[in-house]
Amino acid sequence: MSSKSAPEPVGAPVSAPAVPAPAGPHAAGAPSGRSAAPRSRQRPWSLALRLTLWTTTAAFALVLGATGTLYWLLVKVLDREDDRFIVDQARIIVALLRDRPEDTDELKLEVEWEAGARQYAKVYVRLLDEAGRVLVETPGMGGVLAPGTFPRAYPLDELPGDGGVDLLPSPDAFYRGVAIQATLGGPGGKVRQIQVAVDRGHDSRLLRRYRKRLFTVLGVTLVLCAFVGHRIVRRGMRPLEQIAGTARRIRPTALDERIDPAPLPSELADLARTMNEMLDRLRESFDRLSRFSADIAHELRTPVNNLRGEIEVALGKARSPDEYRGTLESALEEGVRLSRIIDSLLFLARAEGTDPQIRRERIEVARELLAVREFYEAAAGERGVELRLAVREGLVADVDRTLFQRALGNLVENALAHTPPGGTVSLAATADGPEEPLRVEVADTGCGIPASHLPHVFDRFYRVDGARTAAAGGAGLGLAIVKGIAELHGGRVEAESEVGRGTRIRLRLPRFRELPKPDPSVAAAAT
Repeated sequence: MSSKSAPEPVGAPVSAPAVPAPAGPHAAGAPSGRSAAPRSRQRPWSLALRLTLWTTTAAFALVLGATGTLYWLLVKVLDREDDRFIVDQARIIVALLRDRPEDTDELKLEVEWEAGARQYAKVYVRLLDEAGRVLVETPGMGGVLAPGTFPRAYPLDELPGDGGVDLLPSPDAFYRGVAIQATLGGPGGKVRQIQVAVDRGHDSRLLRRYRKRLFTVLGVTLVLCAFVGHRIVRRGMRPLEQIAGTARRIRPTALDERIDPAPLPSELADLARTMNEMLDRLRESFDRLSRFSADIAHELRTPVNNLRGEIEVALGKARSPDEYRGTLESALEEGVRLSRIIDSLLFLARAEGTDPQIRRERIEVARELLAVREFYEAAAGERGVELRLAVREGLVADVDRTLFQRALGNLVENALAHTPPGGTVSLAATADGPEEPLRVEVADTGCGIPASHLPHVFDRFYRVDGARTAAAGGAGLGLAIVKGIAELHGGRVEAESEVGRGTRIRLRLPRFRELPKPDPSVAAAAT
């Protein structure tokens, strides 16, 4: 076993099953006379627009919440100041009543003075007796605030909250008032009710102007939030645009483009590195596919050209039956070779398909290796190569018997093809423990493989010496099939070689494993 992939012994895979054609124009699944009109789908919003809307909404909501809180605090402060003022006025009236309960002239002076002392927020005071009759009141108060407009009267020390309540005698009039109950001369004395109110028209106009300006500020803030948010989002999206620009430059003929992750944020840097790794894999796949296409074209062209040449020579002039028979035999040989190449490719395609399944069964490894040695013993004798076997008795494994034999056959035939007369090909199988993988080795004393070629010996159509003819060693698919069989079993294959001393191929397979129901097409491809 050395510088060339093996030909494919031990059977050949069957051809791919044909896909049945529909029974007719009305077969199941065929479209009817009228094609369904494609549904119109609304184009989704761009990421920049979505982020701009979210940032604008969030920023404006914060500003709106802050300004709304400030407006509420302003209203509460104005209410509290007015409440303190009208309660203080009520205290003054209560004090006058207690000091001079019969001096109504003094009360009138106090009430009139309070009414004229304030220019913007006019104060209204009214004094009622036990029967609800007006004793003293601010001039004009009766036409503005009727006695029934005020709330229930409480003593000074029992006022609820801050004491004041809003009074709305008409839709365009705003007042803040309080009603105090005072007892003159101690318990059992005369009861008086004091009603005090302050005109809040000035406060109402102040709040109205504040709201107008606030709405203007909020409108400008909304526009600024949208503008600034859009600029921030566009700036944040710039790295994505760079990535998209690099991706647009990538073509099957230009797979060298890469994204520089250095200037990108950490999140996008991870994305850039992942995309670069993907591009590396794509480039490797494209290169492998290009080599594979060239190789398969050459491999198929050789037998086809041979067939064509032999048939053209045979038809060039009349020949004897023996000569025609020789031509047919040569054409059959080329056809068999062509069929084996196609079937091997079909097997590899199925092995690399989605969820391939195989038929596992428990086998005695020693018996299988002995059968392979007996099959190739005659061929080894013709080449002058000794075929050795070393395997422990009682070693068992759960593998697909047909695929296992094919992998061993490929390895043995490849080793025989590249071992000179007098050399040795050895088969060995070991396992370190009941749960350890099965190791099957096929070693030869051939010319060996240079270290630079070892990573590629399991590629399709790969040959170390670049030979392209059948005489140089098959189609170059033998070791690729061995690798596919190993991977189907969940294992792997390794190669070690030293130029001038030989090559060792090691097959590692899990000994015991449960799999779903087998797929007959994969196993049948190896028969």
